[in-house]
Amino acid sequence: MKVFVTGVKGQLGYDVMDQVLQRGYSCVGSDLASDIDNAPENARLTYVPLDISDAEKVHETIEREHPDVIVHCAAWTAVDAAEKAENMDKVYAVNVEGTRYVAEAAKTVDAKLVFISTDYVFDGEGTSPWDPDEEDYAPLNRYGASKREGERIVEQTLEKYFLVRAAWLFGKNGNNFVRTMLRIAQGREFVTVVDDQIGTPTYTKDLARLLVDMIETDKYGRYHATNSEEYPGAFISWADFTEETYRIAHVTTAVRRVTTEEYGLNLAKRPFNSRLDKSKLERAGFKPLPDWKDALRRYLKEIGY
Repeated sequence: MKVFVTGVKGQLGYDVMDQVLQRGYSCVGSDLASDIDNAPENARLTYVPLDISDAEKVHETIEREHPDVIVHCAAWTAVDAAEKAENMDKVYAVNVEGTRYVAEAAKTVDAKLVFISTDYVFDGEGTSPWDPDEEDYAPLNRYGASKREGERIVEQTLEKYFLVRAAWLFGKNGNNFVRTMLRIAQGREFVTVVDDQIGTPTYTKDLARLLVDMIETDKYGRYHATNSEEYPGAFISWADFTEETYRIAHVTTAVRRVTTEEYGLNLAKRPFNSRLDKSKLERAGFKPLPDWKDALRRYLKEIGY
């Protein structure tokens, strides 16, 4: 099997590329850069620079490589920056038109497509976990709206697709919430973290394993995938996530819990309810992601804590 992965310089794309190679498959990695830092040394890996907002280049590259599967991780993910007027066209070009070009190219070569999306496609209200087949979409911000439009394009263009929504990603190959909280704790008595946005984090190494499990099947459709809760319904806040990070990393900085309104620093609106119902994974026969605390311990060990 030959797998084409977009966005391999990001957290998830890099781990998907690594997992594909570990399984013994051929991998073509792509991103904007002319080369990729710290790429696994593997004869089955090819790297090609690719701007997914360039329709001609996307079709030319994917038709030339002719993969069996495309895992589309490339995206504009800077949520606050997406709200700025000067970035609106760029966000749309990457998350909407870029996804359109990748989906159309996948159809041309008859490849399966994995599209990575987000809980931000929902309005973030209530307390019930979002079902993957929920149709009540109401994105709160431009990032969420662009990802929902990307979802719609995939679903209208293809039959052989996996639409996978995750939340609160953290991984070795890039910046993320965990790294930020460890950095800002230095020299501080306390940090301020919101306590009314609820969900579950996702370790990209665990998600990458699941995605490659998926592409080995034809169990297409929408799925939600984050790490598991400690027990059913035990979702957490960003403050909980921070406290557990500090506990494992032996950081003594205290966590000051505040509401989103009290925090008041984000340009884009954030969802209060990021709970995702992952039960469809097990019903389809997929192995769920491990407990988030276990994932966090493994991640902190991976980055030297």
